[in-house]
Amino acid sequence: MSTQTKEAKGWDYFAYALYAFAGLGIEVLLAFFLEPLIYGCSMNEWSTAQNISHWIITCICWGIMCAVLINTAKSKYSFNLFEKTKPMKIWQWVSVVIIFILMIVFSYIDWNGSKVLKEFRYNGWLKFIFQYIYYVFEVGLVVLIVIFGQKAFEKWFHKDSAVWIPYGGVLTGLTWGMVHILTKGDLSTGVSLSLISIGYGITYLLVNRDIKKAYIWILLMFVL
Repeated sequence: MSTQTKEAKGWDYFAYALYAFAGLGIEVLLAFFLEPLIYGCSMNEWSTAQNISHWIITCICWGIMCAVLINTAKSKYSFNLFEKTKPMKIWQWVSVVIIFILMIVFSYIDWNGSKVLKEFRYNGWLKFIFQYIYYVFEVGLVVLIVIFGQKAFEKWFHKDSAVWIPYGGVLTGLTWGMVHILTKGDLSTGVSLSLISIGYGITYLLVNRDIKKAYIWILLMFVL
């Protein structure tokens, strides 16, 4: 039995990008509403066990959301995110490495030192491990915002032709990046992540829209 798919429009892909962003918002519901009721205290008063429990639950929710979006995009619209892409050229590899180095330098300046070392010292080894597992799943949804956002704007403005404008990165900055102003209460953090998101969008284009390569590079840019 064959599964019939329909042609997706720009709004369909844009909706998927927003679904991925909404998936990230699940953590807000958990951290600021549900879990404080369960634990009887606010997030900044949680114990190590409670923090780890939060990360595990969040990762499960995010993992399910990633799987649902990837599988339904393929079955409903024939958009296979893992479709084989053409090999990268040398200039593309060089460009990605340059962006990666710039991201690491930016992170070092923004954190006033190594992000990894500072988070390890602050959290201790146990919380550090689970927080970085949490980052693995967070980046998964961030990459999906980039991919679906890119596809949406290309459908709107360029039909099916591929372009070198990082629409997905811009959308990621306007959603995931700027929402940190509300969750962190810090304008500079939101602006910084918005600029970084554009770098993610450019990286996705440079790796020829290969989700596996894009995910690895973006994850390294984010955690380091």
